[in-house]
Amino acid sequence: MTASTGEGPTPVALGSNCHAHVDPLAAVRAPDDPPWDVYLTGTVFLDIVFTGLDSAPVRGTETWARGMGSSPGGVANMATALARLGLRTSLAAAFGDDHYGDYCWDALAQGEGIDLTPSRTVRGWHSPVTVSMAYEGERTMVSHGHEPPPEEPSHPSATTTLKRRPSGADLPPCPPRARAAVASLTPGKRAPWIAQAASQGSRIFADVGWDETGAWDLAGLADLEHCEAFLPNAEEAMRYTCTACPRAAAQALTEHVPVAVVTLGAEGAYAVDRRTGESAEVPAIDVEALDPTGAGDVFVAGFVTGTLAGWPLADRLAFAGLTAALSVQEFGGSLSAPGWSEIAAWWRRVQSFDDQDPAALRRYAFLEDLIPATARPWPLRRAVPTIGFGRSV
Repeated sequence: MTASTGEGPTPVALGSNCHAHVDPLAAVRAPDDPPWDVYLTGTVFLDIVFTGLDSAPVRGTETWARGMGSSPGGVANMATALARLGLRTSLAAAFGDDHYGDYCWDALAQGEGIDLTPSRTVRGWHSPVTVSMAYEGERTMVSHGHEPPPEEPSHPSATTTLKRRPSGADLPPCPPRARAAVASLTPGKRAPWIAQAASQGSRIFADVGWDETGAWDLAGLADLEHCEAFLPNAEEAMRYTCTACPRAAAQALTEHVPVAVVTLGAEGAYAVDRRTGESAEVPAIDVEALDPTGAGDVFVAGFVTGTLAGWPLADRLAFAGLTAALSVQEFGGSLSAPGWSEIAAWWRRVQSFDDQDPAALRRYAFLEDLIPATARPWPLRRAVPTIGFGRSV
């Protein structure tokens, strides 16, 4: 399916709560449900993104960018993507007590409505920072940060300026009850909270990073035993399963996890559900990719949303691919995560194309019963925020 980029994008300010309200889980909610739909934990970075670069910076020269934006990054990309899709999201993370930490906290809690009750402010610890340069559809990143120190003991005489956020970096002893949790697996290491969340009934969705050890041993992903779904990319899936085909890799992974989803880059994605016997493959949507930052997080968020809503595997895969495709047309990680307004506007727009493939339209027809009746013109472009401006701007 082809999606034209159009002209005259509408600016939308981050944190303006302008996303059309859609509750994708409305049909499955019950009074005794957990308080949260999704729980996740990880490191929040301050992302500073330089845009409008014609090429990569050249050694020994000064390069001027035509644009710059800042936003919470790292695990905040996933949390924002989930929240914008209407899921009640709870995040546990450490925040510095510097201006960067204040900015990220406010953007997530007030701007996106993410629950930060499990999160902590660490006194005297500076926020991790990533500088990203986007050009030619690719990105180059430089990051800096330190592990947060152990939690400080509380003192009655302590100032009250941080009362809204308890001091300390440690995670809560037990994660809050949630329908699902999203985890990033680390080869050779267990994360105790994953087993705790699974024991409370949370459905665990996991991805994995590049194995720097080169072992590519599935036995090293011990927490996979607690997972409902595993979502690696094609290269990771093939290395872990010693297969030469990503589709064969997905089939092999279902011996270890009920649902395997393998992303195929420009070819789309392939998934297998061992329990139902379903398999599905959905091609990628043809878009102009400006910045892939956070696209993988958005894909996972879309798949989690469809799974919790009880959609068929093919619809879940198509929705995940659509949300990821919409995200790469904007710069930044959490900045570019689409909400239901963007999804609705895209759906209305592509239906207006006379040369659109009817089969492709049918693939996304399930959206018709979900999206708002009215939507702004697509594509939408959010105003890029800058830390230096206060809320009065």
